[in-house]
Amino acid sequence: MAIRGTSLRNLLLLQKVTPLRHYSSSPSSASSVNPTEVSHFNALASTWWDPHGSSRLLHLMNPLRHDFITSCLASQRSPAPSHKLRYLDVGCGGGIFAESAARLGNTASVTGIDPSAEVLKVAQEHARQDPMLYQSRRLQYLNKSIEGLSIPQNVDEQFDVLTLFEVIEHISQPAPFLQSCLPFVKPGGWLVLSTIARTWTSWLTTKFVAEEVVRLVPRGTHEWSKYVNEIEMRQFFQGQKGWASEGAVRAMGCMYVPGFGWRMVSGGEHWGNYFFGVRKDPSSSKD
Repeated sequence: MAIRGTSLRNLLLLQKVTPLRHYSSSPSSASSVNPTEVSHFNALASTWWDPHGSSRLLHLMNPLRHDFITSCLASQRSPAPSHKLRYLDVGCGGGIFAESAARLGNTASVTGIDPSAEVLKVAQEHARQDPMLYQSRRLQYLNKSIEGLSIPQNVDEQFDVLTLFEVIEHISQPAPFLQSCLPFVKPGGWLVLSTIARTWTSWLTTKFVAEEVVRLVPRGTHEWSKYVNEIEMRQFFQGQKGWASEGAVRAMGCMYVPGFGWRMVSGGEHWGNYFFGVRKDPSSSKD
């Protein structure tokens, strides 16, 4: 198979990306929404809930998302929450994770937000198929970006778990975006995300092989220069007051194995897809 010109140019750009640019921006109230990214996912909306369609890898990854959250809650030194959990799923897309979280016995509520009205319509229509979710208001969707949500004024308005699954790699300036998320997590709560490290290996697997060769995901789904390394993520949160004390940071790599699905891979966070969780200090103020 011939490599397209754009793939060759991307390969030549690998060594020209400055890692520090990912965290060089100061906080901003400007929206993190990229119209190009929204347009790309709008085109995938109709097949979001097709387990064999364009979102197949997300469906297969979903059980690992829950496993990682469970491991985060179990790892904390203070007792895990005895109350039911409130989730905020940022960039929820068609609702694959949000729906599954809403069905858990220890869930009080799930709020999913996404800037794409078209994708969110798919999520809402799918949720309506389950009266337990839709009529009980255990699951709600809002067509908003994180910057469009009102900042919580007290702990009752904050969330136990804020999730950012496959979101960061679609954000041009992740630092102000992440800082916009922080006030929504209650003291002792967790921010949990999944994304991709910016390495030669990830370019080969997620850009060339996944998009160009075997077409596991639609072409143009990812932009390699937006990937964020685990060490960059760790350093960012260590620089945020009221976060990540007492070693309350967890990371785990994961890899898609054709024919077997997604598997956790210890150390994989340094070169490919990975999960990352960080806890807000229990003694921290609401912001």
